[in-house]
Amino acid sequence: MTLNTLSGPAAIAALPRNRLLGEFSLWSADLANMEADLRRIEPYADLHHIDVADARFTPGFLFFPDFVARIAKATARPIHVHLMVEAEIVEEQTRQFIEAGADLISVHAENGEAGLRAVALAKELGAEAGVVLRLETPVSAIRPFIDHVAFVTLLGTSIGVKGQSLSEKACDRLIEARSLLKQSGREGQVILAADGGIREQTVPLLRAAGAQTVVLGSLAFGDKNLGERMAWLHGLESRVS
Repeated sequence: MTLNTLSGPAAIAALPRNRLLGEFSLWSADLANMEADLRRIEPYADLHHIDVADARFTPGFLFFPDFVARIAKATARPIHVHLMVEAEIVEEQTRQFIEAGADLISVHAENGEAGLRAVALAKELGAEAGVVLRLETPVSAIRPFIDHVAFVTLLGTSIGVKGQSLSEKACDRLIEARSLLKQSGREGQVILAADGGIREQTVPLLRAAGAQTVVLGSLAFGDKNLGERMAWLHGLESRVS
């Protein structure tokens, strides 16, 4: 495999903007056979999504820097690390995961000033930065981050629990976020992502509401014909102008 020569902001800037992106959540991969799963998804993934959880900000522990380092050596795709951690450790976690090979670090708006410092640190260390919102957090919470990030991710389910149904508020929240980006003049620079509740029947709704990437779990990893699934996903059109 020829690994990607682009990293950090350059890798994120090179992502296609003329179709819906496929962001593959490695939480849904076969962890006992990760190398084989990576080979299977490599032709279809636009970027890999790795959740990190500290068992305080969200239930349970998820993934460590050494896991990211191993993935970075085995893939040509950009790596997006989503930090679901408390404010007191978000800056140190940002540093550790960038050193391990993350191209994009997304922190939670709920981390407040510490989250903003982590965004600045990510860019200082040569990575790209993003912001994430829990489902219960007002969309307006992204305002302080808009000028400093390349990704805005809205969770469509309760944080850190797999297999939930998409909230009925998710699409309206995407539309609101897109409006805020437009008002800020950053609509063309920021990718709007939907994470959680990603199903065959919900992806078209999220895309129509303005999602530019969706975080795929079982919808991708459980599909035996991944090429066909991704062709379907890439063909979905946004209704947001």
